[in-house]
Amino acid sequence: MANNSFPPALDALVEQFARLPGVGRKSAQRLAFFVLGLPQSEVQSFADALLDAKGQIHRCPVCQNFSEGDGPCSLCASSRRDSSTICVVAEAKDVAALERSQEYRGLYHVLHGVISPMNHIGPDDLAVKELLERVSGGGIKEVIMATNPDTEGEATAMYLSRLLKPFGVTVTRLAYGVPVGGHLEFADDATLMRALEGRREM
Repeated sequence: MANNSFPPALDALVEQFARLPGVGRKSAQRLAFFVLGLPQSEVQSFADALLDAKGQIHRCPVCQNFSEGDGPCSLCASSRRDSSTICVVAEAKDVAALERSQEYRGLYHVLHGVISPMNHIGPDDLAVKELLERVSGGGIKEVIMATNPDTEGEATAMYLSRLLKPFGVTVTRLAYGVPVGGHLEFADDATLMRALEGRREM
C-alpha cells in the first residue's frame, strides 16, 4: 500500500523491501530509510553486489547448488568427497548448515523447495529429474533424505524414496536430533552430527 507522505521513489523502495520474505511493511520502511542514510558509494556497492550475484551465480549442473560459472561447484569437483553418497536437501542454505557439522563427506543435491500442494509446488517444480538422472548414471550407493522434518519435508522425502527404490540404492532419512517441525538452518552443529550419524533406511 502506497504511503502518500513518501516521495514516489521512496515508496517504490519500501515496496521492493516489503517483497522480501519475512519483511513486513514497518521493517521495509526501516530498511529503506537506512539505505537513504548511507553514503552514495555504499549504496552503489550494495546495488553492484545484487547485480553481480544475480549475473554470476548459477546452479551447479551436477548438484543444483548455487555456484559461480558454468562448471561443477567446488564440492562436486572435489576429489576428497565421497561420490557414492548424495545428501538431498530442500534449499542451498541447508548445504551450508550440514557442512558446518563437518560430519558429512559425500555430495549434495539441492531440490530448491519441497512438494507443497497448498502452494502449488509439485515435483516438476523441483530438481527431481536431475536427481534421478544422477542416480541412474550409476556409482551411487546411498541417498540421504535431509529435507526438514515437517509435513512437506516428510512428504517430499517419501515421494523421492519411492522413485529411487527401483535403482537399487539405499535410501536413508535423518533420524534423530532434528526436532519435528524444525529447520536444518537453525540446528546446532552437534544436533546435525547426531542426525547424520543416526540416519535410518527408508
